[in-house]
Amino acid sequence: MDIRSLVDLEQGTISRELFVNEELFKREMEQIFSRAWLCVGHEDMIQKPDDYIVSRMGGDSVILTRDRQGAIQVLLNTCMHRGMKLCRYDQGNTRAFTCPYHGWSYSTDGRLVEIPGELVGVPGFKDYYREKLDKKAWGLVRCPNVINYRGLIWANWDPQAPSFQEYIGDFSHYLNAALDHRDGREGGSEMIGGIQKWRVPCNWKFVSENFIGDMYHDISHRSVDLVGIGPGGKGRRDASRTRTTVSFDALGHGAIGELPYHQEADYVSAYKLFPEVEAYYRSVFEARVKNLGDRMRVNHSVGTIFPAMSFHGRQPRTVAMVHPIGPTETEIWRIFLVDRDSPQVVKDANRHYYMSYSGPGGLTESDDLENWTYATEASRGPIARRFAYNYQMGLGTGRAVPGLRGATENGEYSEGNARAFYKRWREFMEARSWDELMEASRATMKESVHG
Repeated sequence: MDIRSLVDLEQGTISRELFVNEELFKREMEQIFSRAWLCVGHEDMIQKPDDYIVSRMGGDSVILTRDRQGAIQVLLNTCMHRGMKLCRYDQGNTRAFTCPYHGWSYSTDGRLVEIPGELVGVPGFKDYYREKLDKKAWGLVRCPNVINYRGLIWANWDPQAPSFQEYIGDFSHYLNAALDHRDGREGGSEMIGGIQKWRVPCNWKFVSENFIGDMYHDISHRSVDLVGIGPGGKGRRDASRTRTTVSFDALGHGAIGELPYHQEADYVSAYKLFPEVEAYYRSVFEARVKNLGDRMRVNHSVGTIFPAMSFHGRQPRTVAMVHPIGPTETEIWRIFLVDRDSPQVVKDANRHYYMSYSGPGGLTESDDLENWTYATEASRGPIARRFAYNYQMGLGTGRAVPGLRGATENGEYSEGNARAFYKRWREFMEARSWDELMEASRATMKESVHG
């Protein structure tokens, strides 16, 4: 299939095949999810040694675990003997992962183990294998690139991939604002509650695109706006200083919200119904102004890191890990964040608001789920697949953002972010190596400078 013909950036059209085609989905698993940096969890999911949780990286099940030495590991969830899915519980704590098929056992750092009096790494190692099996060569497959970035755990299978910092570039300003403490300190956020997991009969790209799209689809949430579920008694979330869309065309990332700036805006009251919570957020706002001084900051935007991690940096503060299951099926994990040292009354108020907003039971997200589901259903037919989706809003109107390398401001109403996302999708699908992907990024950067 001709990938370039499916994504027409000059005309601003995207083929429906991207959202329903089985062969394209298989190619995405190889070309994108086997090479891109993927978010697999949060450090709070594995707080103690030998804690683990089963996550996903594209089409592969992986075990996110903290080994006995405290190091974070991402292990392929398949026994090296006959391929049995090794860990079938969602999460827990264990000294060893033992295959239920033939009993091979692995420590939480992936090695075949022998724990005297408990487990033998390979049953029959002495009598059947005559001690000739090379145990060091048959440990679990470890992901070579794993990083803890302000509490989020990211992993990448490709040894040639750039560092995570290079992968996100100056988009870090937006991600950091979502993950940092509200007083400006680096990190400082914790998961509140557990993980919401659900599956949607839609393609994964509908989800990723939604959080960088535009303000145009607010019509979907009109009824929620009228209800006024916000903690201030109206609206859905904190008021923004300004609203615009920002794309990182060479990287595929995008954000909705604000441009980075140096002078802090005035405090916006958002918790009028909760005086203690209001007092807390006013105090951390004042601390943020003092702590950050004239350093660049972003006032809590919404965004997506290519290919499949999205976040709300304002209220509610959430992270969505988007796991593709099939061309028309997606599993979404959503976690919620709050300042780790905030009072319990703040955490409780946020937890109630977050649940009413996001997730499968949230009033806002249920609107989105309906949109993605019915768009998928209406795009599957042989006649419908002949007609492309329209991504022409704001075509050719973007402008460079001073102080953000490779960033383009597309305005409040534009599909420039989505076009940048699908441009990077096309590059991943066509490139044979990370060298080619990096060259494509450099070429885009040059074009943006000369443009």
